Amino acid sequence: MERPAWAPPGIDISVPSVSRIYDYYLGGSHNFEVDRQAARRAMEFMPGLPKIMQANRAFMRRAVRHAVAEGVTQFLDIGSGIPTFGNVHEIAHAASPRARVVYVDHDPVAVAHSHAVLLDEEYTGVVAADLRRPKEILAAPEAGRLLDFDRPVALLLVAVLHFLEDTDNPYEAVAELRDALAPGSLLILTHASYEGIPLAEEVASGTVGVYRDIRNPLVMRTRDQIARFFEGFDMVEPGLVSMPDWRPDRAEGGEDGEAPEDPYAFSGYAGVGRKA
Repeated sequence: MERPAWAPPGIDISVPSVSRIYDYYLGGSHNFEVDRQAARRAMEFMPGLPKIMQANRAFMRRAVRHAVAEGVTQFLDIGSGIPTFGNVHEIAHAASPRARVVYVDHDPVAVAHSHAVLLDEEYTGVVAADLRRPKEILAAPEAGRLLDFDRPVALLLVAVLHFLEDTDNPYEAVAELRDALAPGSLLILTHASYEGIPLAEEVASGTVGVYRDIRNPLVMRTRDQIARFFEGFDMVEPGLVSMPDWRPDRAEGGEDGEAPEDPYAFSGYAGVGRKA
């Protein structure tokens, strides 16, 4: 297999990557055949996966615009993945050109590509770190250079917590990050769940099995379990809901490209909380 220029040396390009699989669902080009094979296997059980990912990205963009409208112009995006069109810094800078954004990921491909894309971005940085170790994120030089933790920060945990098993202590990780944030900070979160998927759980669990096989377990939590991540935050209306139902731009469709009539778009949950 020929290694493309954007793939950093030292990574095993014969092993599927969650970031590259997500890139494939969104129609990106930074993925390999091994990623596409894993994605297609997952889609055999849950063919609407691309619709779910599109709804996820659309929610993220609406939530970023909401943050800026509320005066929050600092963003810490953990599990940011491979940059695609309409990423956090593009949406934030369209509303506030001096908004500051720090992307965090532990996938070397995502980090390397982010560095390349953001080379000339003065107010945006990249950190190679893992959500399982919040102290490393908070202590990273780029985070210290760009973010003032004495002022409100929007913490994005979009489609990442469901890749942490309970043994990874995800609630403790979120609480540690929350405690480092100033009052008025926001938590912007999405999470996979069997609830809302237009399939029987035993069918949808086939997709979970694919992710388990590639050693990236996908943890499907209930609404109540997802709501626990918002402890210490006051939920912003309309609360914890399906992604298209969080402040849609229009009653149907919308500029962000959700297709609310597609039942897969309503899979899982999304929400925004404000730290008191």
